[in-house]
Amino acid sequence: MSQTQTEAVRSETVQVQGSVPRLSAEEILAFPGVTAFSSGAAASSQANSQQSGDNSVFEGHDEEQIKLMEERCIVLDWDDAPVGHSSKKTTHLMDNINKGLLHRAFSVFLFNSENKLLLQQRADEKITFPSMWTNTCCSHPLAVPGELGHDLDSSIAGVKLAAQRKLDHELGIQKEDIPLDKFDFLTRIHYVAPSSGVWGEHEIDYILFIRSDPTLNINPNEVRDTRYVSADELREMFKDPALTFTPWFKLICESYLFKWWEKLDSVNQFQDNCIQRML
Repeated sequence: MSQTQTEAVRSETVQVQGSVPRLSAEEILAFPGVTAFSSGAAASSQANSQQSGDNSVFEGHDEEQIKLMEERCIVLDWDDAPVGHSSKKTTHLMDNINKGLLHRAFSVFLFNSENKLLLQQRADEKITFPSMWTNTCCSHPLAVPGELGHDLDSSIAGVKLAAQRKLDHELGIQKEDIPLDKFDFLTRIHYVAPSSGVWGEHEIDYILFIRSDPTLNINPNEVRDTRYVSADELREMFKDPALTFTPWFKLICESYLFKWWEKLDSVNQFQDNCIQRML
């Protein structure tokens, strides 16, 4: 990162301190349910497999989606350095988010050979942001070998592996259609957004672009609908009051997506090492 870029990130950090607190490693590890990494090791697949705390927050929710809330997310400091791991439940509770708990995520934007973007409508069963339209796939690398990174290069490699996993899980896209070397990492977005009074997001989100014409096999527990859209068609969707969109997708669209979309053949020109603070 250049000195100018570093100063820009520092400037942004000063401006957003009133939104969510910036925590030290000690403060992060003081959260109930957050476990420190031991010598940089990934979390055991068996670690804290049972949901801790008040599970009344799951009342009325889909059982399969509740089980997914046991997954171990990568808990971060303000600069995207892994500090520990915790359940998806713990990292997505607004009570914890408001106190500054932060985790790693990724957002995939898949474009077909006509340069149309694949959108998905999240399933009604989703616990956070149900039924909303969003980009192709949005999820989290897990605190497991392969997906956990401790510097930018290994973290990018980890989110690409996680993207393959989740594109298969949600949309039935096979690895052969989305090889790792075809993903382009662009930047990182730091944002916070409530989903309901209970749930929300506070993430450093890795942005991945890929071009492919995959066969889809939709998982209805994850995805309600899909559609390919041009940039103009997406703009028209945003004007439709009957449609709702995830907050991270709207943030990315309003600030970056359309200019990136115009340069798909040379999208790497937009790659940077910065963390874009959008809080």
